[in-house]
Amino acid sequence: MTPNKEDYLKIIFELGGANQKINNKQIVTGLSVSAASVSEMMSKLLKEGYIDHTPYQGAQLTEAGLHEASILVRKHRLWEVFLVEHLGFSWNEVHDEAEVLEHVTSSNLANHLEEYLNFPANCPHGGVIPDKQGKIIESPLQTLVEMSVDTDVKIQRVLDDRELLDYLVTVGINIGDQCRITEIGAYEGPITLTKDGQAIQISYKAACNLFIQPL
Repeated sequence: MTPNKEDYLKIIFELGGANQKINNKQIVTGLSVSAASVSEMMSKLLKEGYIDHTPYQGAQLTEAGLHEASILVRKHRLWEVFLVEHLGFSWNEVHDEAEVLEHVTSSNLANHLEEYLNFPANCPHGGVIPDKQGKIIESPLQTLVEMSVDTDVKIQRVLDDRELLDYLVTVGINIGDQCRITEIGAYEGPITLTKDGQAIQISYKAACNLFIQPL
């Protein structure tokens, strides 16, 4: 399988495509590619049996697609832990490095890396690390845009995307932060959070990729 196909399976996985259908617009945003490129790749993945696709609803990983995506995500997230804990990278710097390493990492190396790291449960962005067989137990999470005003939330996971991570560092949002939603802008406007008494505005695009736990 080509690295390009692997990246598509991985983004579908990270957006929740193991349990629900992910539309092309979400993939365009997540990979920063054209709509035409996404449509072309969806056709290829459907033909090869890695996704099920329903017109106007989106794509969901098949069992084969989920296995491929999980194994890749496992390698990616293990390398992110290593880069943060042992090489001093910050959480917004590791995505691009792990993106390169994941494609050249054997399962044997991933297993040894996991043991060296003392079997971490999560990556620096809150994602659960799949086991050796690619199995993952990850509770479905809602996104920030699905919440209403005056809801208290905890940031549990963010999409592993360099642009998004840089943005979150800039506005001061981290995994584990507890915030209150105080305002939701109309027509996909910004969402205002209050964190430790400070107001923080989150763009709608970013809020679509912040996975939270209501408190």
